[in-house]
Amino acid sequence: MTGRRRWTTEEILDTAAELLRTSDAESFSLRKLAAALGTDSSSLYRHFRNKTELLRAVADRILLGAADGYRPGGDWKQRVTALALRVRDAFGEQHQLAAVWGRYGSGGTGSRLLMEELLQALRASGLPDEEIPARYHRIVILIVALIASDAGVGTVTPAEYEQGMEQFRVAVLGADPERFPALAHFARDIRPLGADRGAAFEEILAAHLDRIEADLP
Repeated sequence: MTGRRRWTTEEILDTAAELLRTSDAESFSLRKLAAALGTDSSSLYRHFRNKTELLRAVADRILLGAADGYRPGGDWKQRVTALALRVRDAFGEQHQLAAVWGRYGSGGTGSRLLMEELLQALRASGLPDEEIPARYHRIVILIVALIASDAGVGTVTPAEYEQGMEQFRVAVLGADPERFPALAHFARDIRPLGADRGAAFEEILAAHLDRIEADLP
């Protein structure tokens, strides 16, 4: 009698990532993953203790991909920006996993590689060592928030997007100038939330780094 196939950790993570392309972390389950693999969920517990640990591992693989081939270059601000853009682009193909990363975090190798480079870049800025942990924490919160925001827009279906655009036009272009005078005044220049998100990401990050630079001793 042929035994049930034993899946490797990498194969499990590959299948989980594929499932998460079309479903969110809330509806994702080890039972669904096991069904996709043609096995039972008990076999997955040999690799991961629970769903959260599995999701963290999948997100960490995205971070590993972002770190792959990265070489520090330029000044400290260029290094931080390059790293942030690599992470954003890596999660751009896996919108659901961006939300997973923002919610669960990751302590794997990918996470440690990015933490190390970010801390090294901040050290190169000339910041005193005692200030670096707090600055690091704020940069990470900003990057995670921006990427998660991008991911939220990226998961919208075409039908949902069109519905949202119609609501935007009604809310903005149809604003009553008596009740909403500023909104009516700027209505034709106000853009939807999903517009120019890439440029906004870079501008917000640059402004934060400029603020750090201005505070350097």
